[in-house]
Parts: sequence; structure tokens; C-alpha cells
Amino acid sequence: MRIHLMLTGGTIDKLYNPLKGELGFTQTHIPAALEQGRCGVDLEVQQLCLKDSLEMTDQDRAQILEACRNSPHQQIVITHGTDTMAETARYLIAANPNKTIVLTGAMIPLSVNGSDGLFNLGSALVAVQTLSTGVYIAMNGRVFNGAQVTKNRVLGVFEALH
Repeated sequence: MRIHLMLTGGTIDKLYNPLKGELGFTQTHIPAALEQGRCGVDLEVQQLCLKDSLEMTDQDRAQILEACRNSPHQQIVITHGTDTMAETARYLIAANPNKTIVLTGAMIPLSVNGSDGLFNLGSALVAVQTLSTGVYIAMNGRVFNGAQVTKNRVLGVFEALH
């Protein structure tokens, strides 16, 4: 079983620029994180973009959907910014790509000490191997149905909608 890992950016892949005092993108940090985590999963890694999710458009979501549809793999993990992760999950659900798709990201960049990114990425890789067809979000050690999840911006965690 090979898993398709699609990278779209988000906080998980940001780097702090001390000269500007800002977080931004230079290159992906995911391959180094996978090596650090001693990932033993057979992966195909594809960088679709490196964007803050607040800048994601429906055109970007259409590109993600197309990449999912064109993937020869049934299991897909997508790194994504947390601010609009649930929106992208619902977009994918509406298109029914008939695959197992897990979105994940981080509240703190991989490049910053104390990041939750490696834990979330590992959780997503395990989840995609065990879940049935559908779209999910793996964050904070939990897996959520992509249609019934929201980001609690006050607590900085994802929660199931009731």
C-alpha cells in the first residue's frame, strides 16, 4: 500500500524569518520531518503549493481535488493550513472523490521548537491506513469526520460539530 502525501502549505510548513519578524514559506519541511520521525510508510510526496490557508481559493481546492482524482493511490494525506482546513474537507466531500483522504496540519510550524506538526502528520499517516473511504481531519491526536468538524480558534484545537 502506497500513500500519496500532498503538500499545500499552511503553518506546518512555515519558517520564521527573524529579519522580518514573520512566518513565511521558503521550501517544504515535510521530507525532513518524515526522516526525523523515521517514517516507514511507502509514500509518494507531491508539492501542490505552499500557501497560507487564508489565501486558499476555490481554484486551489479544485487543484487539490483534481490531484486526488488523478492519484493512482486510494489513501491520500494532505497537509493544509488549519484556518480553512474544514472548508477544504467539505469541498472534497461534496465532490465525492471515492478515496480515503485525511487532511492535517499544525498550529505551530515544524521549524519551531514545540511544534505539533510531526505528531499530527504521524497521526494522519496512521489514520489513512485504517479508515474507510471518506474525507477526514487528523489533528490533536483525534480523527474527525470532515463534514462535522470546526476549528476552535479560542482553544486552538479542532472539535466535532454537534
